[in-house]
Amino acid sequence: KTPGAVSSPPARPFSDKPQILTDIPTGYDDLYNVSCLSDEEIWTSGLNEIMKLYNLKGELLKSVQTKSEDMPQDIAVTRSGGLVYADYNDSSINLVSGTQIQTLITLWGWRPHGLCSTSTGDLLVIMESNDCKQTKVVHYSGSTEKQSIQRVDQGKPLYISGGYLSENRNLDICVADEFAVVVVNAAGKLRFRYTGHPSTLGELFDPVGITTDSQANILTSDSANHCIHIIDKDGLFLHFIQNCELEYPWGLCVDSRDNLFVAGPADKVFKLQYYK
Repeated sequence: KTPGAVSSPPARPFSDKPQILTDIPTGYDDLYNVSCLSDEEIWTSGLNEIMKLYNLKGELLKSVQTKSEDMPQDIAVTRSGGLVYADYNDSSINLVSGTQIQTLITLWGWRPHGLCSTSTGDLLVIMESNDCKQTKVVHYSGSTEKQSIQRVDQGKPLYISGGYLSENRNLDICVADEFAVVVVNAAGKLRFRYTGHPSTLGELFDPVGITTDSQANILTSDSANHCIHIIDKDGLFLHFIQNCELEYPWGLCVDSRDNLFVAGPADKVFKLQYYK
């Protein structure tokens, strides 16, 4: 057993019809990212330089402009409740605390895509090289690089072009890559690739947002097919979440009660209950 890994509670049944509990208009032209600050408050970002904090009544509590005035590529809430964001254009990872923005990490030769906060309070960042030919996941403690994950044993690249990522409760690192969810263990060894489910009709499986829940299940938004796939910690398909309001789902996060927040459709954040 991995040190620090938690054994999962017993499996819970999924709801046949996921219930939309609330929807929150955000005012973005295109909404991409959502991250839970608490069960009552969510950070959002989209196609402009402003990151916004809402409560579930849809009231805007705070808005912060990125330092570079470019849109954030991804946002994540840290263990201590701070907000970090990846700035693709100036190759930086930044921390918002109060009204101050501090640059934690500046990348050289690489640009950040997705980031997430780990159970220990560290950061995982997926990035691509400036020439777009390489992709890797880097584990940071503060601004210190602890680990870099880029290749499988035979030297082949693990990732095609990184999107978003999440740490599972069994400490696996789960990446929404091009046409696959790629999952490695904490040591960076490939555990599995999930390449979609045969019953998905229409477009190729191309996962975008990704998150994990208390059951160590992995949820990924399949925007082209207007649905969310749920797979277990070993890559086994469990369930689809589909709802006519969830067209083009993008960013995902879950709260402490396993309610799912979905960004993207109609520039609203939807809060869904997907377990019975």
